[in-house]
Amino acid sequence: MRALSASSLPLRVHDLKQWAYCPRIVFYNHVMPVDKKTTYKMEYGRTAEEAIEKLEKRRKLTEFGLAEGKRQFHVWCSSDRLGLSGKLDLLIDSEAGLFPVDFKASDQKVHQNHVVQLCGYALLLEDRFQRPVELGFVFLIPPEEIVPVELTLERKSNTLALLDRIRDAILRETTPEPSDLLARCENCEYRNYCGDVF
Repeated sequence: MRALSASSLPLRVHDLKQWAYCPRIVFYNHVMPVDKKTTYKMEYGRTAEEAIEKLEKRRKLTEFGLAEGKRQFHVWCSSDRLGLSGKLDLLIDSEAGLFPVDFKASDQKVHQNHVVQLCGYALLLEDRFQRPVELGFVFLIPPEEIVPVELTLERKSNTLALLDRIRDAILRETTPEPSDLLARCENCEYRNYCGDVF
């Protein structure tokens, strides 16, 4: 069997988000698959997304700053060229552009891992539709707040570089350092495997 090269190792958009949150999650998923426990936050996120999707079908696009457009839920995107795939929560397709929308079960703010995930979707949409994707939205579920996120060339370039870093780490099979924010570890589904943290 031929060994995978870094450029041919397929990744998911979810891997980008997880790596930016804590690189060890990606390590456990790809290098050392282990059983993980379902956390309260995961269950809440699934339930909340279903409720928001029903409401979103009736929401006016003016709340996104758009006059018109077509909504598509659960859009599967894949690119052999990028070696990346993922399922986008919502795509708004309008004459003004393509706008990815990601639902997040968070009552705080948009974090870097959310931005990286949106950039991953933007790269996939650009590859698929050959149209620029310059703006996306994070829908924070508990406050029902829509936060616009600029998807700049710099952010997309950094996301492409991050894909290379992730692939390199997976192929090297070296356990990455945990997140600097140890509060993230408290409810992590993998906390039982990080003996150097707990």
